[in-house]
Amino acid sequence: MNRSHPAADSQFCGRTRREFLWEAGGGFVGTAMAGLLAADGLLPARPAHAAAPSPRTDDVAAAFQGPMTPKAPHHQPKAKSVIFLFMYGGPSHVDTFDYKPKLYGLDGKTIAVKTFGRSGHRNEGRVVGPKWTFQPGGQCGKPVSDLFPHLRTKVDDIAFVHSMYAESPIHGSAMLMMNSGRILSGHPSLGSWITYGLGSENQNLPGFVVMLDPTGGPISGPKNWSSGYMPAAYQGTVLRASGTAIHDLARPEKMSGPAQRRLLDRLRARNEAHFAARPGMTDLAARIASYELAYAMQSHAPEAVNLEDEDPQTLELYGINRTETNDFGRKCLLARRLVERGVRFIQIYSGGAHNDDNWDAHTDIVKNHTKHAGATDLPIAGLLTDLKRRGLLDETLVVWGGEFGRQPTAEYAQGTGRDHNAYGFTVWLAGGGIQGGTSVGETDELGSAAVTRRCHVKHLHATILHLMGLDPDLLTYFHGGLDQKLVGVEGAEPIWEIMS
Repeated sequence: MNRSHPAADSQFCGRTRREFLWEAGGGFVGTAMAGLLAADGLLPARPAHAAAPSPRTDDVAAAFQGPMTPKAPHHQPKAKSVIFLFMYGGPSHVDTFDYKPKLYGLDGKTIAVKTFGRSGHRNEGRVVGPKWTFQPGGQCGKPVSDLFPHLRTKVDDIAFVHSMYAESPIHGSAMLMMNSGRILSGHPSLGSWITYGLGSENQNLPGFVVMLDPTGGPISGPKNWSSGYMPAAYQGTVLRASGTAIHDLARPEKMSGPAQRRLLDRLRARNEAHFAARPGMTDLAARIASYELAYAMQSHAPEAVNLEDEDPQTLELYGINRTETNDFGRKCLLARRLVERGVRFIQIYSGGAHNDDNWDAHTDIVKNHTKHAGATDLPIAGLLTDLKRRGLLDETLVVWGGEFGRQPTAEYAQGTGRDHNAYGFTVWLAGGGIQGGTSVGETDELGSAAVTRRCHVKHLHATILHLMGLDPDLLTYFHGGLDQKLVGVEGAEPIWEIMS
């Protein structure tokens, strides 16, 4: 029985099965290639409502701009870069910046107070009075704990938000909330949204940089700086302030810089020759954009992290000459150098791993917070001073905070440890567009919950986006059938009171 079709016989006459599969397979390769290029933002797809309008299909040059090409903001920005100082583990607001004089007199007493932490819901607890005294700082007279004597001198440049609240008292989900606006993983982080909306002013360094504590990364790890459903170009790049700046970036041993440059040129020439006859494919530099960035970073990343050209006074300003402040000081100084080079978003973690390796003071608040505040107070004050004297503070937004605060009561029957508190905590902001010397919102007289001008994490995100020139309700990315937003489909207003 002849099962062949006459047309098929004439079409494939003289071709082997291997030739047929080879020729047909080319279409599948092209489909896969198109998918990969689109996923990396190198082909125009469904318009995402980023800051700049989507490229027109007849504008070839615009259509093939890289994903990190600078984009126009929605409105005039107050800041060009963000430095997010993340105090992982949950610093105690009542021991740092939220002065609660009533707690001193209640120390050791069991009182009725509703709390919710890792130990669950409770209706009463033993008060742990603040272990440090508060003193006024600056011209505004803002009370600041003795834990932060250097930052106390900078309060005229700082706006404090004392009425923050979040949705989870558990580290993993609270970290994701603070970083991505959701308690579940899979969503782009704040740094990803900003680089997606604005691109980067430096095409030789990552637009979104993350620096971790030497004890390790925070719980949930890279999910905290993930690009989620966005292209991978927008995810954070882990950078080190000493040693090898970016791992897996070194050239192969047998390939010099010029040899690698020649290889990239050959790749570019081959791609241009292959697609020259195809409409709309006249410029294929974007096709190897990731190679180009890697090549550029090999030359520029080592220079960016090299602190040898900084004068001794600057190194001392950041505490790099002291053992306890050397690591965080190097990171803060590197953040300033990255801002100077146009890097858009920098996140620095204080604390890593678990327990007392971070701010998670469950047993001994004095031991824990003395260690971590001692490592960060001088470097952060130095960062604010250095940015201001170089004229960079007005265009750099500095954010300080953790994933939540801590309760006014003890977690255990003995000791001074405090459990997690997502009902009320403090963050502060300084720099681009911030009205220094101000305080917004309040927790109750015990510091257990926000009661006045309550600000959700999404309000903080909306504030950061607004100061960067991005409208929180217009910055969207189509995914899962929705125009997704960092602030959620319901939106969120910025905290207007802290803006200049």
